[in-house]
Amino acid sequence: MTSPFHVFTYGTLKPGEHYFDRYCAKWVIEIQEAIAYGELYDLPLGYPAMTWGDRIIYGTRLSFTEPAVLTALDELEDYSPDRPPQANEYLRVQRPIFDLNTQPLGLAWVYWMAPQKAIELGGVLLPDGQWAGSKTNTLPIAEF
Repeated sequence: MTSPFHVFTYGTLKPGEHYFDRYCAKWVIEIQEAIAYGELYDLPLGYPAMTWGDRIIYGTRLSFTEPAVLTALDELEDYSPDRPPQANEYLRVQRPIFDLNTQPLGLAWVYWMAPQKAIELGGVLLPDGQWAGSKTNTLPIAEF
C-alpha cells in the first residue's frame, strides 16, 4: 500500500486526543476535519463508538501511506479480520466521508461498532455527533 489511504477518526485517535500521538502522529501525511453519517455513542469506558445511522458525526480524516498503521489500529480497536464479526469489539469498514460543507472526500476506514453492542456497553447516544474527548479520562497506554 503506497498510495494514501484514509481513516476517519471520531474519538481517542483524533489529533489532541489520547491515542493520536502514539498511533498516528508519526505516520500521518494529511489531517482534515471531516464528517461521516452514523450514530455516535459515548461509552462509559472512556471512548466513543460509531454505529450505522443517518446523523452527522464530526471527526477527522487522517491520511497515511504506511500499511503498518492499520495493523496497529486494528489491535488497539480489538479488530481482527480472522475472527467472526461478533468476536470483535469494532469492525473496520470503509464508509464515504465528507468535508464540513458535505462535499465528498471519498472512502475512509472507520472503526464501527454494532449498535446493540454499544447499547449493551452502556453507551449514551450523542445526538450532536461530537464526542467531548478523553482529556479527563485515564485510559491505559496500549503497547505499540
